[in-house]
Amino acid sequence: MTEGPIHVTRTFLPPLAEYEALLREVWATGQVTNNGALLRRLEEELAPHLGMAHGLFVGNGTIALQLALRALDITGEVITTPFSYVASTSAILWEHATPVFADIDPITFNIDPARIEALITPRTQAILATHVYGLPCAVETIKAISRKHQIKVIYDGAHAFGTMYRGRPLLSYGDISTCSFHATKLFHSGEGGSISTHDEEVYKRLRLLRAFGHMGDEHYTLGINGKNSELHAAMGLAVLKYIDAIKTRRREQWLRYAALLQGSPVRLATIPADTQYNHSYFPVVFASEAELTRMLEALAAIDVHPRRYFHPSLTTLPYVDQRGSCPVAEDIAPRVLCLPLFHDLGSDDQERIVKVMTRTLKA
Repeated sequence: MTEGPIHVTRTFLPPLAEYEALLREVWATGQVTNNGALLRRLEEELAPHLGMAHGLFVGNGTIALQLALRALDITGEVITTPFSYVASTSAILWEHATPVFADIDPITFNIDPARIEALITPRTQAILATHVYGLPCAVETIKAISRKHQIKVIYDGAHAFGTMYRGRPLLSYGDISTCSFHATKLFHSGEGGSISTHDEEVYKRLRLLRAFGHMGDEHYTLGINGKNSELHAAMGLAVLKYIDAIKTRRREQWLRYAALLQGSPVRLATIPADTQYNHSYFPVVFASEAELTRMLEALAAIDVHPRRYFHPSLTTLPYVDQRGSCPVAEDIAPRVLCLPLFHDLGSDDQERIVKVMTRTLKA
């Protein structure tokens, strides 16, 4: 049984000695940042997992989204999802573009491609879709729409590391794909993220944008500090060697929850066909927000703390102006809860959690 409070996640930490061995390499060179040897090694080792021709390790998943928008010169309308972490919408607004929300599919939780085309206007420049909970968007349909209307596709793959779709990494789809390596993620580097593309010219622009827009003393364009450090790269390298074990463990836990909740009135996520899921989250949709609230209180009583992820619908943010336009997302967001899921979570913990859930649902 896990000691202490159980939160929605807990950071996987590699053996300290292995991390220290990598840090000794940093101490030996004295180079702590600015595209050091460990960072370059991590980018090489991440390449098969990203599936794109060109990938960069960056400071975090949010800066990756901002760099993506800037690299593609997106300043107009961006069709996006209201059911995502706030970073996807914040990045659009931060880059002075305009988010236009398309409602979601109630089964996949992802942007509904049937809602996208009606929202395209002469000002539409891109689609920014999130692979929610690491489950794949309708990538083929979205690609067809983007080609028809000559607009770009950016995927926020913050949760998608390790998911395979039709034999390819899910992060290999789109004009640009981003990922978060935050400490809460399946794979992490403490803080960090990636941005990848198949387009060499876009990659060259991303490299410049990540490093203030200059190389040496030659300044080419406006840029920003999107770099990451050797200390974070070391953590990424130390964690990456365990990714298969992490995914195996997460799958076992995910399937255990699903089995324990079989026959329950709550709705669970559906894994699409042709998908090797990374099992990074276990969302549960309740019949009402009141039922969810009762569940939070019951679990808190045993020191278990799941998370309302994603809540609220981004259409309700005080700095956007598209309220009431996405009824599916606005209905699901108040009713969804992610149960605890992390490497050291024990089967007895899961059984205890579901026992309380079952009792509460029957009350």
